[in-house]
Amino acid sequence: MTETCDFLVIGAGIAGASAGYELARHGTVIVAEKESQPGYHTTGRSAALFAEGYGNAAIRALTRASRAFFETPPEGFSEAPLLAPRGALMVAQAAQMDRLDAAFAETQATLPGIIRLDAAGVMQHAPVMREGYAAGGFLNPGERDMDVHAIHQGFLRGIRAQGGKVITEAGITGLTRQGEGWLVETTAGSFSAGAVVNASGAWADEIADLAGAKRIGLVPKRRTAFTFDPPAGMDVHDLPAVVDIDEDWYFRPESGRLMGSPADEIPSPPCDAQPEEMDIAIAVDRIEQATIFQIRRLASRWAGLRSFVADKTMVAGFAPEAPGFFWLAGQGGYGIQTAPAMGRVAAGLIVDKAIPADIAGFGISAADLSPTRSGLFPKG
Repeated sequence: MTETCDFLVIGAGIAGASAGYELARHGTVIVAEKESQPGYHTTGRSAALFAEGYGNAAIRALTRASRAFFETPPEGFSEAPLLAPRGALMVAQAAQMDRLDAAFAETQATLPGIIRLDAAGVMQHAPVMREGYAAGGFLNPGERDMDVHAIHQGFLRGIRAQGGKVITEAGITGLTRQGEGWLVETTAGSFSAGAVVNASGAWADEIADLAGAKRIGLVPKRRTAFTFDPPAGMDVHDLPAVVDIDEDWYFRPESGRLMGSPADEIPSPPCDAQPEEMDIAIAVDRIEQATIFQIRRLASRWAGLRSFVADKTMVAGFAPEAPGFFWLAGQGGYGIQTAPAMGRVAAGLIVDKAIPADIAGFGISAADLSPTRSGLFPKG
């Protein structure tokens, strides 16, 4: 028997969860997730920092547009706060100071509260840095930790509370245009939907193939991370996240330990990403050179896929060649921090054919996110 809904969302990661949450206000929603649990891939492996200075202009605008939701979520969304103080410190060696100057000027244009630091200032805010390593830096005191689990579960719970369903182990096996809507065949049964939302992360181009939609040139890129213990007796709870200005490494406090990464972006086919020993070794070496840490043993290690198109801006909009097939992909490393705004953007474009006015007021247009824009593919 085929179940009917207004909106069938493919993927229960943060993109699908936030879109489903907003769409449930406008009709019946079914979210189909191929794994046994939502958020198994990228969402559950996020570094979880709300960073308003991260990404290109469109990403920063979507992040700013999401702040109010995170600071004051709807009643019942979460019992725990979604954000907690952290701060982020960008650091540069002498040879990197020109990049630091440029990044500071660009970031200050939208975040006037950032603080420029000399070498002594870097040491004051991050005394774990190796003496003489950093020539300067800047601090963004407004960057905050995000409770990814609470955010993701709040969206999923909200879908169910509004009468929607989240169905796991429902991998997509077929997408067929049927009248004014779609027949969606999955490993958990068949569904008839007025619109299909492709929020399948690294698999979004593969899903588009099933629908007869043109690919958007999505490139999944592996990012590696690990945790390690601080030196004995050291309390690292109040350290900021510390990030190399060229994003060759970063570390940040994580539940009494430290999380490190080479900030790698290694192209990968869609898969259950696993960490590579070489990437871990590179990050350990870079962090040890920059700090007083001696990383002898890792407490945990993992990798996730962050999927991008060429211009590194998200993709949201209907595929012209596949009516009713809506793209919501290319979240890259920004999906969590932009989720409230992107969920509303998706619902607005699907239901009202327009981005909500308050989000548009941050400088975001449908053209910026369009699946037909010129920036999807590398130039030349």
